[in-house]
Amino acid sequence: MDKKSAAFNPLDKTSLGISVREALLKQIVLPMSQLLLRGPGHEGLRFSGAGVYSLYYVGDFPLYQQLAKQNRDETFATPIYVGKAVPKGSRKGGIVSAEKPTHALRDRLWIHASGIAQVTNLKIEDFHFRYLVVDDIWIPLGETYMIEKFHPVWNYVVPGFGIKTPGKRRKGQFMSLWDTLHPGRGFVTKLGLPANPQTREQIAADVERFLRLSPEARAVLPVTDAGEVTDDDGEAQAD
Repeated sequence: MDKKSAAFNPLDKTSLGISVREALLKQIVLPMSQLLLRGPGHEGLRFSGAGVYSLYYVGDFPLYQQLAKQNRDETFATPIYVGKAVPKGSRKGGIVSAEKPTHALRDRLWIHASGIAQVTNLKIEDFHFRYLVVDDIWIPLGETYMIEKFHPVWNYVVPGFGIKTPGKRRKGQFMSLWDTLHPGRGFVTKLGLPANPQTREQIAADVERFLRLSPEARAVLPVTDAGEVTDDDGEAQAD
């Protein structure tokens, strides 16, 4: 008896997610430090649109040497973080159009670059990024399939990098795991948050254990930071 094979469906969720992921991985890798440059000659980074992105680390921070080795010599094989930037108002049903442009992706990356440049134990020169402008309906799907393929350590083990500048301190809020491990972001310091119950040493141990896991073992763990923002979803001001 002949076994029937499922017909290929180009609109299947898996096919769509993989197509967005592969399109992102084909994009040129740029230094994150370029996001902070302003003035003549840097207009190329003033792109419009919303979409998905991945960040890569190549520096000498001890915890991330496994990642850095995989990304050096312009290989950029393993992102340390994957995120998305949705258009302003998208959670309320807003749709991006030519009449209603957005700079959500550029501004989101600028927030990340600015934050990394402020911390005491990381250097912005050690980070690179890819980005892909995507129709807003496919943005969450593309982010999900990137995260599921690469299991980025900042998405899984040290939540907090993806938060956007919160407007105020909320009751019961602690400093995030990410900011405990990498202190110095200005908006976090201004909030005066109490210390996280986990120490920097405990967080570092969790990172080390995670990076020793096989891809199969990482895949069953929950994602703790999927690039979400806190408070409103408005766009940051990069200028």
